[in-house]
Amino acid sequence: MMIYSAAGGIGQSISLILKKHPLVDELALYDIVNAPGVATDLSHINTKAKVTGYNGVKELDAALTGSDIVVVPAGVPRKPGMTRDDLFKINAGIVKGLATAIAKNCPKAFSCIISNPVNSTVPICAEVFKTYGCYNPKKLFGVTTLDVVRANTFVSECKGLDVTKTDITVIGGHSGTTIIPLLSQIPGVTFTDSQIKSLTQHIQFGGDEVVKAKNGKGSATLSMAYAGACFVDKLLQAIVLNKTVTACSYVESPIAKADGIRFFSSALKINKKGVQEYLPLGKLSEFEQNLYNECIPQLKVNIEKGVNFVAQSKL
Repeated sequence: MMIYSAAGGIGQSISLILKKHPLVDELALYDIVNAPGVATDLSHINTKAKVTGYNGVKELDAALTGSDIVVVPAGVPRKPGMTRDDLFKINAGIVKGLATAIAKNCPKAFSCIISNPVNSTVPICAEVFKTYGCYNPKKLFGVTTLDVVRANTFVSECKGLDVTKTDITVIGGHSGTTIIPLLSQIPGVTFTDSQIKSLTQHIQFGGDEVVKAKNGKGSATLSMAYAGACFVDKLLQAIVLNKTVTACSYVESPIAKADGIRFFSSALKINKKGVQEYLPLGKLSEFEQNLYNECIPQLKVNIEKGVNFVAQSKL
């Protein structure tokens, strides 16, 4: 498994979590600087995963070679007043370069994209992989697990539920009002209208709350690392244990195709070959349907921005 930007805030934390995972045999940690230091530090932990650090562009190919899973939390973090879309100009080029390296060195790997804005960076990866003739839509994932983690936490706190047994489906995209938690589909739980609005806002803009709480000196690195590790755990169960798992993720999907949307986050069945099944959305409440309707034009713009970025960079 390869972790890109492993010396960053998310990268170090997710590397620590995955170092202790019983199904991880090897971690290749890559960054522009300091990855060998992080790798040496983690290598002293008494778990079976072997950890190797790689520094700089010259070592990127070696870091990727042989990887079954590539985790990508690369890019700059958000700052106060900065939206995920504002990050595009900086992070798009970073993701495009890494996607090119994945295509050349481990084209059959499961790619897990954390880099924001996910609504656009996943289409960037898809277009790059197409250029190299190795695009498999069943193995490219935008990691939206933090939206699910937040939904599980906030709803459990609100309703007094056991958070370890709460699993809420979150659909749409991975930024602001494109995030749609399906609160109406939680078995045996009802909400007032004000609770629905408040919880939805809390889930959609949880990232902004963290940026504000950190006074602009960081973003949601720890919770994102935890959520990312949760998603990777699902993939490991599928790949190593040959299980079929269920998880929400932003992927190329037929779910919203009728509305002209190529990439969409929803609940998926995943096995060792990748996405096996796109689970239907089920019946949406009126409130959720309105969120869906508002989400569609935003996603169209986000997706087109990613696709156009790759197309223009070929000129």
